[in-house]
Amino acid sequence: MISLTLLVVILAIGAIALILIIGLSAPREEEVLQARLSEFAAREVPVTLEEVELSIPFTQRVIVPILRQVAEFIIRFTPQSIIEDTRRRLELAGNPGRLGAAEFFVLRIILGLGLAALIYVLMLHAPSLQRWSLSLGVGGLAFYYPLIWLNQQIARRKHEILKTLPDALDLMVICVEAGLGFDAAMQRVAERWNNELGRAFARALQEIALGRSRKDALRDMAARADLPEMTTFVAAIIQAEQLGVSIAKVLHIQADQMRLRRRQRAEELARQAPIKMLFPLVFLIFPSIFVVLLGPALLIVIKQFGAGFLP
Repeated sequence: MISLTLLVVILAIGAIALILIIGLSAPREEEVLQARLSEFAAREVPVTLEEVELSIPFTQRVIVPILRQVAEFIIRFTPQSIIEDTRRRLELAGNPGRLGAAEFFVLRIILGLGLAALIYVLMLHAPSLQRWSLSLGVGGLAFYYPLIWLNQQIARRKHEILKTLPDALDLMVICVEAGLGFDAAMQRVAERWNNELGRAFARALQEIALGRSRKDALRDMAARADLPEMTTFVAAIIQAEQLGVSIAKVLHIQADQMRLRRRQRAEELARQAPIKMLFPLVFLIFPSIFVVLLGPALLIVIKQFGAGFLP
């Protein structure tokens, strides 16, 4: 029989998890504010303060403030190094789901505690050692699974940037040779491609428009990508700007180098293919081929020379 205290704990954890999931899926406060301003400007009849407040989504009025309070309470007892590492990983992943470092860490804690409590309740009639070991194991896996997912997002983003960078540099070369500036060429890439590289260029341009120097904005863009190719590209652009070298010539050289590196990576993957195919060939494909080809022959041999072994 489940005790009342344990049931209350389970319900509380489930409610907090539901609040967290709904809250993280909500749009950012800046986006909601911009939408409200646009709606207010489109109206001809003045609205009251109550109507303005009720126009805010329920998640922004109730759930998001609760989520932030829970996150602030938990972050007080969390080492700052963990928060900084989480923030760095989120930046490398392109900030999926518009998550902050505190919210992401709270999500991990609630997910781990919730699944551990659920397994504990489901196994109340099991032995104590088995119940506790399985609960802690599932809770630990649930706690670390968001990190695994985040690492997958980082790898996916890096692969997408590497794949599209040579084509983006070719487009920038064409734009610069046609008379556009470097910032305008980056803007063309950001407008043409809605991918990770385009969003990275768009963010760098927004930072430049807000007053940051081009050198700092490009260096931060390279740090968020964490790729040698991007770092080399940014370093070449900064050096060309400082020395007064033609940007079009530098972009052309960088585009040639990026295409060469992409070809080298493809050749490297092609050389790795036979080794990767060795395991499925030996343990999966060859046994089935042997069964199909040698099975009938083996039955004939046994029938001819070892009739006693068959009915």
